[in-house]
Amino acid sequence: MSQMNWLEILGWGQTEIEDLRHVAYSYIQQGIYDVALTFFDALTVLSPPNAYDLQTIGALYLQKGNGLKALDFLDRALKLEPHHLLTQLNRAKALFMLGYKRQGLVQATELEKSENKQISAQAAALILAYRQ
Repeated sequence: MSQMNWLEILGWGQTEIEDLRHVAYSYIQQGIYDVALTFFDALTVLSPPNAYDLQTIGALYLQKGNGLKALDFLDRALKLEPHHLLTQLNRAKALFMLGYKRQGLVQATELEKSENKQISAQAAALILAYRQ
């Protein structure tokens, strides 16, 4: 069975996709993560996967405490954009959340070396919280 082209069926183009993304982001800013996730889920059906959508979905699942789903989406995002520091940081958080302490420490230790001061500081805080 072939996949349906929902954009064609709906008569939508890139403008409508960007509008959906904007509305989803607005819900994130308001802290309404379930609704934002619904919009991002729709985006994954309507358009080809992109790193931004996948990493945002991963971060939303992380925020909601679902480490397994967060890790899945963050890993998918990193396949598209392997050097995105915030996605790597969120991946480390998901690993810790799931109890994968050793893997989380490896990821956070690498991020602690980053020239990006915000990322390195957050990675250092994770290391302090989980190293014992």
